[in-house]
Amino acid sequence: MTRYDIDPSTIADPARRKTLIAGVATLSALALPGAALAGGAPAGDASPTRFVEVGGRRLAYRSVGKGKPIVLAHRFRGVLGLWDPKFIDALAAQGFQVVTFDHSGFGLLTGEKSYNPASLVKDAKDLIDALGLKDVVIGGWSFGAIVAQIYVAMFGPSVTHAVLIAGTPPGPLVKPGNQRFYDLAVQDKATLEQYTGMFFDPDDAGSRAASKASFDRIFSAGNPRSPDIPAAWAVAQTPRTPPNPVFPSNEVLTALKHTNVPILHLNGDRDLSFPVENWYALNGQFPTLSLITYPRAGHAAHFQYPELAAAHTAAFIKDTKKA
Repeated sequence: MTRYDIDPSTIADPARRKTLIAGVATLSALALPGAALAGGAPAGDASPTRFVEVGGRRLAYRSVGKGKPIVLAHRFRGVLGLWDPKFIDALAAQGFQVVTFDHSGFGLLTGEKSYNPASLVKDAKDLIDALGLKDVVIGGWSFGAIVAQIYVAMFGPSVTHAVLIAGTPPGPLVKPGNQRFYDLAVQDKATLEQYTGMFFDPDDAGSRAASKASFDRIFSAGNPRSPDIPAAWAVAQTPRTPPNPVFPSNEVLTALKHTNVPILHLNGDRDLSFPVENWYALNGQFPTLSLITYPRAGHAAHFQYPELAAAHTAAFIKDTKKA
């Protein structure tokens, strides 16, 4: 048995979780690049920042809305306040409690900075347990979607659904990312031009307009954010060219091929970072996977179509259940 091979029937066992954590630890060397975005001073956002002490560290989180909880892990270099508030509000309007958070050592959290996926998954699990959340939807954007997939593999019985936004699946890719994304990502403070190039489709007028609207919402005075993740440290964690695979875990791949957790993946058809074609290649392999692809949209399609993405998410959660 290799370090990535698992017996799916034993994935919930604590000893198997330890093996899985060891298997995904190599992902820390392949962490996805992102940008520290220009904007206002560190603070909370339109919803209050709350804190909970867990395992000797302080976790910072925000909660919007009431109802079934959706816990969202952020993209690489994402912190509280960098979710587009229109998307978060649209999810809350669908009857969900939307929980976002900073990872240990980043933003407003204490602890050691790390992009080891095992550490990121532990943050999500500790926060969910500390808040007493039950029947959770686990989700994430970009690198956060990798965190969500590992979470499903490790703690599938405790979640009802997974919502992956512009993620990459485990294993070799049929279409690697575009070098242009990686070249843009090494910039320190982002401009609107960089934001558009990384997360939208700069060749489409509608997508450019959506980018500006999203950028303005995120960096408005009413939506301050946690402190940025230091650019020099973050860039040192990233590859400079598109890796293949990005997510080298046969353990997680095997687990998702046997999970009964309904999985939704949302993405744009012009994502430079994680091309959606890699999910099409899994048709027939992931028994619970549903795919929604948005036209003329990039890595942040959920910010280009916030109400539509929220409505699709709500319909998926309402109309699917574990097998």
